[in-house]
Amino acid sequence: MNALPLLAVETLSLSYRSGSAWQQVVHNVSFQLKAGEMVALVGESGSGKTTVAQAIMGLMAENGRRDNGQIKLNGVDISSWAQKRLDSLRGARISLVPQDPSNSLNPVKTIGEQVEEILRLHLKLTRAQRQQRVVELLTRVGLSYPEQRVSQYPHQLSGGMKQRVLIAIALALQPDIIIADEPTSALDVTVQKRILDLLDTLRQESGTAVLFVTHDLPLAAERADRIIVFRHGEIQESGPTAQIVSGPQHPYTRQLLIDAAPRPHQRVQKPAARFSTPAIQATKLCKTFTAGKQHSLLALDRASLVVQRGTTHALVGESGSGKTTLARILLGFEQADSGEVMLDGIVTDGLRGEALRQLRRKIQFVWQNPFASLDPRQTLAQIIEEPLRNFERLSRKERRQRVEDVTIRVALPLALLSRSARELSGGQRQRVALARALILQPTILVLDEATSALDVTVQAQILDLLQQLQIAQGLTYLFITHDLATVRQIADSVTVLQAGKVVEQGDTVTIFSAPQHSYTRELIAAIPSFTPFVEKESA
Repeated sequence: MNALPLLAVETLSLSYRSGSAWQQVVHNVSFQLKAGEMVALVGESGSGKTTVAQAIMGLMAENGRRDNGQIKLNGVDISSWAQKRLDSLRGARISLVPQDPSNSLNPVKTIGEQVEEILRLHLKLTRAQRQQRVVELLTRVGLSYPEQRVSQYPHQLSGGMKQRVLIAIALALQPDIIIADEPTSALDVTVQKRILDLLDTLRQESGTAVLFVTHDLPLAAERADRIIVFRHGEIQESGPTAQIVSGPQHPYTRQLLIDAAPRPHQRVQKPAARFSTPAIQATKLCKTFTAGKQHSLLALDRASLVVQRGTTHALVGESGSGKTTLARILLGFEQADSGEVMLDGIVTDGLRGEALRQLRRKIQFVWQNPFASLDPRQTLAQIIEEPLRNFERLSRKERRQRVEDVTIRVALPLALLSRSARELSGGQRQRVALARALILQPTILVLDEATSALDVTVQAQILDLLQQLQIAQGLTYLFITHDLATVRQIADSVTVLQAGKVVEQGDTVTIFSAPQHSYTRELIAAIPSFTPFVEKESA
């Protein structure tokens, strides 16, 4: 039996250059990964988890460097290998499922071409065999209508669907090691379970090892053999999962476990005033998209919902169920084929000019993908203040004050305002997107997976902030998410979408305690189980 671990990271230190100065972000990190094992790197956004994953693959950004340490694959140090030599390993021996699906797929190539490419480079298969294998892979990762998806382009897929394409590419050659960087953060719980079950099958059948980079501690606790807790580029604690969850030694680990524990469902007291019209009313919306040359997909099928003012309404369902399409229609980014939308009693169809401009100020959107929605040429201060320039006549000093106020409220350090988006972690970028939406003080906020990229500590802060703002300002939220634990915590009412149809809706307590539709029951059953850490009282 080979005593060597598949992967050994030894005293690894990594730095990034900012201007002319180098800043070390990972400090003397060491860990191992054995065949068939899943090890979870857990920690808040910006802790260095993704940087370590990129370094293992030799894919650090141009302004990154390895200061010291070794990365060994089956005992061979690959940390100094040239990119051409590393290319022979990538995909075949070690694969990466990256955190950001939109920036990882080629926008001018079809999905089928991109999955087929890795097969063409590494396997001697006929074109027909490759194409058949592509459909099999897309089917295996749970992508709907796989035969039609092969001819679509990335922009025609939701974020969760793109993530499944990347997972299909990573699985294509059954590599020895899969580095999964937040691989399920954009997926609903049923597809998340399917993907993780698939990884477990590969581990058992082929001895594939998985390095699971995540901020989702309950998910890591349910799936990983061992957990390594990261903070500020250092390992705070590591060990078998049961040991870490039941008896954490480091204060930071204990805090993570406390923050990750399910909160009791408490109904927050909200304004009791009743209005004659709801904030949002969508009636019998239909929308069809083309999928390739000869196919079409029905994204929404007579979907209706009502959101009362000052409340939080959750829109849930698997990726591709129509959630984002419905949101884009509400915001005026897409036109429904049929049906009607009313915002604050105003029919939106046909609005033009200043009327449309004022409506867009009233309803703001927090995008699902913070990587693609932030301009890389602007500083964070410029990104956040841009809506003010478009809608309000304020002095430079007044704009700066508004920017700083909202930055603090979304738990971002003011020192980051001079930086660009590319210098931030995924969670930090999501907070910038939230700040930009809040700065105009809208009455309706549409949040599309707005907390999916946040670690549990920051997620709790953002959710608390959203509740405080709602109580103080009477804000209305349409919360689009696959995170049912968050829905149970903050939503007043829920609509469940499946394949573009509303299958169930009602108040949150009723939906979770007595779901009527089989799909709703399946969603709830797939929520990762997690027994929270309870700190023992000292004698």
